[in-house]
Amino acid sequence: MEYRLLGRSGLKISTVTMGTMTFGGLGWAKAVGDLGVSEAKRLVDLCIDAGVNLLDTADVYSSGVSEEIIGEVLGGKRKDGVLLATKARFRMGDGPNDVGSSRQHLIAACEASLKRMKTDVIDLYQLHEWDGQTPLEETMEALDTLVRNGKVRYVGCSNFSAWHIMKALGVSERDKRQRFVSQQIHYTLEARDAEYELLPVSIDQGLGVLIWSPLAGGLLSGKHRRNQAAPEDSRQFAGWTEPPIRDENRLWNIVDTLVSIAESRGVSAAQVALAWLIGSKAVTSVIIGGRTEAQFKDNLAAADLKLTAEERKRLNEVSVPPLIYPYWHQFNEATDRFSEADMNRLGQE
Repeated sequence: MEYRLLGRSGLKISTVTMGTMTFGGLGWAKAVGDLGVSEAKRLVDLCIDAGVNLLDTADVYSSGVSEEIIGEVLGGKRKDGVLLATKARFRMGDGPNDVGSSRQHLIAACEASLKRMKTDVIDLYQLHEWDGQTPLEETMEALDTLVRNGKVRYVGCSNFSAWHIMKALGVSERDKRQRFVSQQIHYTLEARDAEYELLPVSIDQGLGVLIWSPLAGGLLSGKHRRNQAAPEDSRQFAGWTEPPIRDENRLWNIVDTLVSIAESRGVSAAQVALAWLIGSKAVTSVIIGGRTEAQFKDNLAAADLKLTAEERKRLNEVSVPPLIYPYWHQFNEATDRFSEADMNRLGQE
């Protein structure tokens, strides 16, 4: 297992992170998984033994039950070197202040997460989504307070746009607050939208990048094929709609290429898809999830799979999205003055 620095921080995390949305199975999360304490413990131990040092969750996963299960699994004390990441912003109650990124909600949400996970500190506390109604000055001050009070060590964001990130970083610098060390985003061979802005801003501003749903909800696992019904144990069979598929033919062309490379290497298509991400310059870690030991073992093996330049080229070519404005103009007229962040756009590594 390789360990990479998380953004500009001195914290090193494994290139594979364990996701825990499959813990609990309440409400909308039931379509993803419904693992209990004993099943979760077996899988957590499996990941830790493989070298994974970061567990990622969120308060909204099964209405807090995912965090509670983590608290039970770790037994009120951390195993050596295990880091915890969680998120807050979504609604956790019926009150008017039980949602958002206000000081009121974030501090209350953090204290509730600490209690559920039976820990004194959260290593990475992430804003789960943008809140356009709370001033960023208030949000960043609240996160800064949590760090200074010893309840949180590092802060990050998730599902922000690039201008949201830059505005938050600007507020942090101006007011001398803790700045984001990372962002957690959706990015796969099927959905490469992040290459327009989010990956360049990460390189330029020194942010770590964690990838959620790196197999596109299982669509890139190799189990889903052209002109075949979704497997009964899949998220899509259960009605899961993320990510949205805008070009089905393109998706199956990507899957065909993944399967072809996988068969030539004697590995799974899922491992190839994950290895493509891990080998990307801007990516720090991919968050894997699952319901079975076999799924986790297969995904964990991707940490050691190195794709050749030719294999990466094939995957890039079959999946590259079109250049939108102003990027097509920049590629036509300004490549002589591109920065490293500019060159990362759309596979130009």
